[in-house]
Amino acid sequence: MALTMSDVDRFEAARPRLEAIAYRLLGSASEAEDAVQETFLRWQAADVARIEVPEAWLTKALTNLCLTMLTSARARRETYVGRWLPEPLLAGDPMLGPADTAEQRDSVSYAVLVLLERLSPGERAVYVLREAFGYPHREIAEILDISQAASQQILHRARKHVADGRARTEIDEAAARRIVEEFLAAAVSGRTEPLVRLLTEDAVSVGDGGGKVPARAKAFEGARAVATFLRGLFKPSPAKRAHVGGVPEIYAATANGGPAIVAVVDGRVVGITCLDVTTEGIVAIRSQVNPDKLVRATGRWAAEDHGDALHTL
Repeated sequence: MALTMSDVDRFEAARPRLEAIAYRLLGSASEAEDAVQETFLRWQAADVARIEVPEAWLTKALTNLCLTMLTSARARRETYVGRWLPEPLLAGDPMLGPADTAEQRDSVSYAVLVLLERLSPGERAVYVLREAFGYPHREIAEILDISQAASQQILHRARKHVADGRARTEIDEAAARRIVEEFLAAAVSGRTEPLVRLLTEDAVSVGDGGGKVPARAKAFEGARAVATFLRGLFKPSPAKRAHVGGVPEIYAATANGGPAIVAVVDGRVVGITCLDVTTEGIVAIRSQVNPDKLVRATGRWAAEDHGDALHTL
């Protein structure tokens, strides 16, 4: 049945919310866009006039699509080259979704997106719908075809899996920039001690190159090992420039609500390093350098003014 302009407008009004849900569920902006587009095709094929609550129908259709995609994604990630990390989103990207509450901001932080990989698809759906979007258990139960009691139990279990016992700090853009500037100053100093002082004793560093860009599959663990690795990573070299096709310019930015380092070559984002900051120090450094996961960030970067680079490699 052909959609009316009103039907199309209703879907487009829901698109930002659907994309934000899909991104949290999948950890990938490109896959989130695919899921929302498939939801539109299902909306187009439905008898829209008979749908009493379109927003609920769309949310259920999208969520179940994402659950199917998550199940197949788990199989794909078993053959993924290196460590799989979520796709980071730069500040201002509408796919980040609502950020009015601490729970909403936390649910899309890079650290939590990584932790969500521990969850089963069902646990992830309940967690995202409840924590990030405030759906009551009654509606979650209807979306997932489970009981309210089951939804509550799943949420309790998911929260335990996601919690890692660390107290993270709320960081605004100014604070994020100061953290990145301090981190970069230590990283380019040529010494490990300034970096060690910024890191927790059990700090880790890991990267995702997707087999397309060199990235160590096994994480560096411990403050001194991480500091030694970072000292070399931020040292300029012809080899680094050859890998990315130019001289990377390094900027301070915010990604997924936290401090991030963005490497740019000729306007193209070639790397985003997210710093996981706790009250004890920097506990994790996660670098996304897979070019497939930086396409959206490059588009966002081109639309903003970022001032002068802090450093070049």
